[in-house]
Amino acid sequence: MTASVQKRSSGSNPTDFIRSFWDKNSKDIIPPLIGTLAFLLIWQLISWTGITRLPGPLSVWTDERTRILLMYPFYDRGGLDKGLFWQTLASLIRVAQGYSLAAIVGISTGILVGTNPVLDKALDPIFQFLRMVAPLAWVPIALVALQQNQPAAIFVIFITCVWPILINTKEGVKQIPDDYNNVARVLQLSRREYYLNILFPSALPYIFTGLRIAIGLAWLAIIAAEIVMSGIVGIGFFIWDAYQQNYISDILLAVVYIGGVGLFLDRSVAWLQTVIIPGQK
Repeated sequence: MTASVQKRSSGSNPTDFIRSFWDKNSKDIIPPLIGTLAFLLIWQLISWTGITRLPGPLSVWTDERTRILLMYPFYDRGGLDKGLFWQTLASLIRVAQGYSLAAIVGISTGILVGTNPVLDKALDPIFQFLRMVAPLAWVPIALVALQQNQPAAIFVIFITCVWPILINTKEGVKQIPDDYNNVARVLQLSRREYYLNILFPSALPYIFTGLRIAIGLAWLAIIAAEIVMSGIVGIGFFIWDAYQQNYISDILLAVVYIGGVGLFLDRSVAWLQTVIIPGQK
């Protein structure tokens, strides 16, 4: 009895857990780690040679101003003088508002158009035309129409990411097998039963594809929108303001935040898909 307890306790200590985790995942960790370190080393060497004025990655630490931003992301001195955590959070809030609105409109409109062939033929040219417009092109239109930076930024996010959600939802609805629709007619399912038992389960993989594409576009759009819209707290305006004052190392640090948050958002939507649709990646 004592021996079995000791065996279980020794197998659950942190060292054994770390060793087990490393044995299982080292092949997936080492190559990306080596590639990243090699990229940063080459970048730093090129910077030291003076071929480019772009500072190397070490400047994020060696530059005093950037080091303060790195070590104190939560400071808030009021106005636009805030740490990168608050700058990023402000952008994320705008993304959440625009993305949520785009998801509601895109999914509902995609289902409506996907179940109505006539409406699909009538509106598809408009959808395909509007989705080709670059996010920056919507910025002046949004500013003229809404007159304020905050709602204009949310609109730019919405108009940028609604199209992949809408189009993928529409295609998912159109790809429902005819056998499923025939069974629904034979069983005389109500519209609610048809949506819950046939349409949504069949179209969900397509819907999540659109949602995953859209979250990346939403994050790209807010950065572009905030660069153009001056005087608002946000990671995009932070980058533009740093460029205007020649704080290049600050820009590099902000880019790390942007890439990390973008990766987190993408993986979050992918994880949500595996939770809602087990077996789908």
